[in-house]
Amino acid sequence: MKRRDFLRASAAAPLLAALPDELRAQAMLATPQAAWDSGQLRHLLPTVSDREILIKASFRKPLTKPPTLHLDAHKVTGTMTDTAGEFWQFHANNLEPGRTYQLSLTGAGGPRLCAPWTLATFPDPSSTPKSLRVLFYTCAGGHEGLAYLPVTTRNRLLRRALSFKPDAAVANGDHVYWDLRSPLTSKRTGGSEKARELIRGTFERSSAALGTDNEALLKRAAGPQIEPVYGTDFRSTPTFFIQDDHDYYDNDDAYDEIVTFPPDAFMTQMARATQSLWYPEFLPDATRPTGLAGSSLNGRAQAVSESFGTLRYGRLAEVLLYTVRRTMTMAGPSAVFLDDLTEDWLKRRMAAPDLAHVVNAPSNPPGWTAGKWGEWYPDVLGRDGKLTLEVKKPYWQDGWLRQHDRLMVAMSEMKGRVPLAVSGDLHATGIGRIQRTGNHDLSANPVVSVLSGPVGTWPGGWPSGIRKIGAQPPLNLKVDEEVKPIENHGFTLADFTNDKIVLRFFKWDRNAQALEAIDTLEPFHTSELKRPG
Repeated sequence: MKRRDFLRASAAAPLLAALPDELRAQAMLATPQAAWDSGQLRHLLPTVSDREILIKASFRKPLTKPPTLHLDAHKVTGTMTDTAGEFWQFHANNLEPGRTYQLSLTGAGGPRLCAPWTLATFPDPSSTPKSLRVLFYTCAGGHEGLAYLPVTTRNRLLRRALSFKPDAAVANGDHVYWDLRSPLTSKRTGGSEKARELIRGTFERSSAALGTDNEALLKRAAGPQIEPVYGTDFRSTPTFFIQDDHDYYDNDDAYDEIVTFPPDAFMTQMARATQSLWYPEFLPDATRPTGLAGSSLNGRAQAVSESFGTLRYGRLAEVLLYTVRRTMTMAGPSAVFLDDLTEDWLKRRMAAPDLAHVVNAPSNPPGWTAGKWGEWYPDVLGRDGKLTLEVKKPYWQDGWLRQHDRLMVAMSEMKGRVPLAVSGDLHATGIGRIQRTGNHDLSANPVVSVLSGPVGTWPGGWPSGIRKIGAQPPLNLKVDEEVKPIENHGFTLADFTNDKIVLRFFKWDRNAQALEAIDTLEPFHTSELKRPG
């Protein structure tokens, strides 16, 4: 915090304490973020729909009795999500659409656990809001003890993004890096001696993720990658977290000795446990089937969905949020990343007539490849250092590309909409238009594919480092690159209005720019996408 901001906040603190709760919450919003009193909270991440709010929180000390969330006149008793009382969630329903609620947290007996704050529900699905601003980014994870970008720098990037006041944030994959078995990446992450020293132990794959010795190790491995990156800065910004390969505690790799995906039971447990403790699942949506993977437990529909979600903002926009890791198969020509039910859901939503914009947000990026195994594409790095199709990519399944083509065609065929996909995974920022995939001509309405930009990444973690090649268009696609993938840290802001989408791209080069430059980052590129017709 700058000195003048510190003095201003210090002077304001006694006055704020004397205000009634609601006025104090409003005043807190007008002060610098660092002035907000997080009290006993280590972190807090909310998500919302039009009628529900879900909050994940961790506390500096274990709570022996459930805390209470107050939303105006509503009260929600916290549910413990770990076994020690450090982690709690709060799920409120039957709320009013498009309303800003005053929130506060109290412990047993009534003591305040943090300062009050505000959070708004989304507009009613039948309403017609004029605008929506969404923050997109990827790859914010990484333990600082393993040489990833300092958490204070990642937090600084996110604070700059929040200064533009997005209505929601989509964090697309790789919130955690702690690969345990990948021959390519585990030796410098979760399988390294340094990692074992950091968490003071080794995960036991034959034990459950929570309620065993694994729980303490999980908190030491994942906590430092999430809690200081977000803190409580997103308390008034709904968040949507999509999981990708590293969130299952491994890299997507395939060798004769091991094929890391589909995820085994331990990987799925670890992904679920991390989500349960630190970031919100997806809230229900009447248009999303309750039978999708991760939406039911013991044959009963859950109140939330783990893998497939929706950011619905009235009739203005719907962002389809999906991971390709949970349901991927290895069945050759019929292999898929997304099971039939999920693919059908995506297609139905893209064909829905009552929305101005439908955006796909897959964890796996369309339009580019770095030659790695778990992609949509068969391209592999040849001995000459170039991508080739002449060498068969080991264990790659051609059914994945067939599903890719079906989805790209469905996007392109949307009437009166921009077929936009904003994805994660690749550590880069870029935008291109897919004119053709295989024999499918998309030129009448090209799919606009965006690489949102990574908030994290260790110095050797860029595609050109670990993969020896930067992200490039696959050989069986025709892609017009408006911005070729740039390997810098950054994020993307998308502004939706009825007639267009405006994308603003931000980047920061740690090798050429000072830390202070983050605080005044402006877009290096802007794209305006007008609705066809």
